[in-house]
Amino acid sequence: MSAIRLLVLGAVRQHGRAHGYQVRNDLEFWGAHEWSNAKPGSIYHALKQLAKQDLLLAHEVAPSTVGGPPRVEYEITDRGTEEYLTLLRQALTSYDQKMDMLSAALGFMVDLPRDEAVALLRERITRLEQWRGSVTEYYTPQDGPEQLGHIGEIMNMWLHSADSEADWTHNLIARIESGAYVFAGEGDPFVGVLADGEPNPFATGSHPEDLR
Repeated sequence: MSAIRLLVLGAVRQHGRAHGYQVRNDLEFWGAHEWSNAKPGSIYHALKQLAKQDLLLAHEVAPSTVGGPPRVEYEITDRGTEEYLTLLRQALTSYDQKMDMLSAALGFMVDLPRDEAVALLRERITRLEQWRGSVTEYYTPQDGPEQLGHIGEIMNMWLHSADSEADWTHNLIARIESGAYVFAGEGDPFVGVLADGEPNPFATGSHPEDLR
């Protein structure tokens, strides 16, 4: 799975309709360029590809103020919404992927009902425990990594990572169940985007596509 796909679909959906620079600005404001492949070129490429796949609808609006081609605004389609929610659910449950997918999913988890988000996170813990169980069939953590020579440090690192992630997920579930955050159907959502004209303290500079 690609984090940029989930991020771009989610960002466009959050606006209803947005041009590329708005999407890029949102993702940079969230720091996505630091923990994922959401660089300017990747964002603009993803927008165009998702439009070709009928997951986004491209609207040409007024020409840019510098006399260039018409600015394009994107709107998520029904197919795009279906793809977005599928990616979001997969990212919340799958443990065997890069952290950028989980990071992206956390940014959009409130688009799901609270109970569903909790259920998906519980499934993530179950999968982590199953993976850990399969590893410890031939690697005994209490015997230490030395039992496999220095190569055992690889297994030791992954087991510690699995334990840490499971513990973190349990804590997240507890916060959600105690009422943290506003999930789908519960009222006005948290607005995690910049207002029009508001400066972005994390902006990475201009890009040729910004005026498109």
